[in-house]
Amino acid sequence: MNKAELINAIAEKAGLTKVDAKNALEACVASTMGALKAGDKVSLVGFGTFSVSKRAARKGRNPQTKKEMMIPAKNVVKFKAGSELAANV
Repeated sequence: MNKAELINAIAEKAGLTKVDAKNALEACVASTMGALKAGDKVSLVGFGTFSVSKRAARKGRNPQTKKEMMIPAKNVVKFKAGSELAANV
């Protein structure tokens, strides 16, 4: 399912116009991104939890040149499925 299909599904299930469904989806995504940038967790009971985790710097190897290189530390987003989602997939 892509973004347009998701907007159509939200509009149909919630009885909204496509414009309202698009605005609602974009507001949800923006709010989630803002919370994750601030270091907060986003928990949707029954669906799952989004969180930010720090990935440490590590040594890697360039597969073409076989040269060792340092891969810098970075933050990554993790998702843990909730019990309802896990049971119904």
